[in-house]
Amino acid sequence: MTLFYKGNNVECPVCKGHFRKLLPYGPKGFDNRLCPKCLSLERHRLIWLFLNKKTDFFSADLKVLHIAPEQPFLKRFKSLKNIEYVTADLESPIADVKMDIREMPFEDNSFDVLLCNHVLEHIDNEQKATSEIFQGIEKGGWAILQVPLDASLAETYEDLSITDPKEREKLFGQYDHVRLYGRDYPQRLEKSGLKVLPDNMVQEIGNELAERYRLDKTELLYYCIKE
Repeated sequence: MTLFYKGNNVECPVCKGHFRKLLPYGPKGFDNRLCPKCLSLERHRLIWLFLNKKTDFFSADLKVLHIAPEQPFLKRFKSLKNIEYVTADLESPIADVKMDIREMPFEDNSFDVLLCNHVLEHIDNEQKATSEIFQGIEKGGWAILQVPLDASLAETYEDLSITDPKEREKLFGQYDHVRLYGRDYPQRLEKSGLKVLPDNMVQEIGNELAERYRLDKTELLYYCIKE
């Protein structure tokens, strides 16, 4: 398949692959989104760029908890010699630890870094989950917590009484989502005690590179610190 997409119009910063275009992805088959080689999407490419350019993730000695580890990252992070890497998931058989994010089985202040992307929109008790995240990070540690977000919404829309999969898909974007986040997402995270620093890296790198890496030009990265 990668031969079919061979070219140099787009580049995946995760696997360093160069392609004519990317694969379509999503229920509507939106074009040019999924890397044919490592299967990264826009959010994975943004996170990878941020970790490389704005953190010491690839050089410092860190203990890292990765909740619901994404395929483009898993082997690459496991191969890093500088981090102690722990993966966790409620259901995945490939995770090191089976756990519910609302009841994490770790001592407080166990991790320097916590990665948890596109998980919170599935969790009914969001406040319990973010409090567990806060407790799990040591002072001075940080987390990246991405979610699907509709920037046209001033406030997050949620209704936990809605359980019908079709109605959830219509209102929240996916059958197993329980809310659709709006621009108040950082404030919701900060209720846990985290300090949230939204980062507009896509705008910083400029339109040309954003197009080449096939990033979502509207996506902010939510970098969260435990002070």
